[in-house]
Amino acid sequence: MTLALILAGGSGTRLHALTKWHAKPAIPFGGKFRTIDFPLSNCINSHIRRICVLTQYKSHSLNTHIHKGWHFLKPELDEFIELLPAQQRIRNDWYSGTADAVFQNLDIIREYKPKYVLILAGDHVYKMDYRAMIYHHVQSGADMTVGCIEVPVKDASEFGVMSVDENYQITAFDEKPDEPRALPNEKSKALASMGIYVFDREFLEQVLEGDSLDVSSSHDFGKDIIPDNVNKHKLMAFPFRDPVSHEPAYWRDVGTIDAYYEANMELLDFIPALNLYDQSWPIWTYQEQLPPAKFVFDDDNRRGMAVDSMVSSGCIISGGKVKHCLLSNNVHVHSYNTIENSVILPNVEIERGCRIKNAIIDKNCVIPKGSVIGENIEQDKNHYHVSPKGIVLVSKEMLLVKEKKEQKEKEKEKEKKLTDVA
Repeated sequence: MTLALILAGGSGTRLHALTKWHAKPAIPFGGKFRTIDFPLSNCINSHIRRICVLTQYKSHSLNTHIHKGWHFLKPELDEFIELLPAQQRIRNDWYSGTADAVFQNLDIIREYKPKYVLILAGDHVYKMDYRAMIYHHVQSGADMTVGCIEVPVKDASEFGVMSVDENYQITAFDEKPDEPRALPNEKSKALASMGIYVFDREFLEQVLEGDSLDVSSSHDFGKDIIPDNVNKHKLMAFPFRDPVSHEPAYWRDVGTIDAYYEANMELLDFIPALNLYDQSWPIWTYQEQLPPAKFVFDDDNRRGMAVDSMVSSGCIISGGKVKHCLLSNNVHVHSYNTIENSVILPNVEIERGCRIKNAIIDKNCVIPKGSVIGENIEQDKNHYHVSPKGIVLVSKEMLLVKEKKEQKEKEKEKEKKLTDVA
C-alpha cells in the first residue's frame, strides 16, 4: 500500500509577484488549471488515492482549490486527499526544509501504515504513471528511489544532479552544483532529480529521525538526505521515459518566470509535448461554472479574433486581435487591442487600444487604455518585472504604483505650468 505526500508549502520567490499572495502550487497554469492539479491527477490516474498535501506558505487559495475541486474521493473506501498544514507538531518551528516537512508529520504517516511512501513536488508540470516507478523500486530492492530525467548540462545547475552505475544505482549526488557531472555516454546531458522519491516507510522514518538530530543539516531531501545516504544504503535512480518512444518524457519545473512562461507557451504548439486533450490521462481541476468564450465584431479594423491561441471559458474578445497567446478564464479583451505571445491569467480586463507582447499579465489586472507593454524593455523595467529572457510580468500592485507615479508627475507638470504663467 502506498501513501502519496505532495510537498506544497514553497514560497516560490523566483516567481516574484505570481506568488506574492499564493503558494507556488496554487498559481494558474494552462488556462484553467493550477500546477497542483498535475501531481494530484497523476496520483488519481495511477490509482494512488491516499494522498496528503503538506502546506505552509500562504495556502488559503490552495486549500480552497483542493476543497472545491478534489472532494470526490470516497473515505469509506480508504480514499482521501488530506491537507497537512505546518502545525508545530514536534517542536515550535515551521517546516524548515522538504525533509523536515515530512518528519514533522511522521506520526500521521504511521497511522496510515503504508508500506511505501511516494513523495512529490506540488509545482511541477508533467504526466506520469507512478506505478512504474514504484514497481522499479520494489523490484530493485532499493531503500529509496529517485525519479530522474536528462537535462542539458548548461541547465543542470538548477537541479540535483546524480551519477549512476550500469544498474542505475546512485553513486553520487550534488544539489545544484556549479559544475554538473555529465552523463558518461552523453557529455551534453546530465541526470537531474525530478523531486520525486519512493521510500520504504521504515527506511524513511529511520533517515528522517537521524537527520532531525543533525544540527548542521538543512533538513532537505536534495541537500542532505540523498547525499548523506548514497554510500550507506541502496539508492536507485528511475529514469522517466515515454512508455512508447522510450525517449525522455515531458517534465517541467515552472519555478521561474521564464520557465513558467515557456511551459505555458509550449501548450500552443501544433502537437504540444504536454497533451491536455489526452482523454486517457485527464488532468482534473476545479471547474468554474462559466459561459463559453465569445468573439464579437467583424469590421476590418475592429475584429474579435484569436489565432494560434488557447482561449478559456468566460473570455470575451471584443474587437481585438489575439495572436499566439494563452488566455485563462474570464479575460476581457476590448476593441483595437493587439495581444501577442503572452500569457493572460484569470479575471484580467484589457481596455481599448493596448499593444501587449511577450508578457505575463497576473490575475485581476485591469490594463489601462492605450497601454504599451513588451515593446520597450528598458521602459518596462521602470514599472514592471522583466525576466532575464525579456518576459514582462505585470501585476495589479505594479499597475497601482505606476498609476500613482504618473499622477504625481502630472501634478508636478501642472504646478510647473502655473509657476511659469505666474
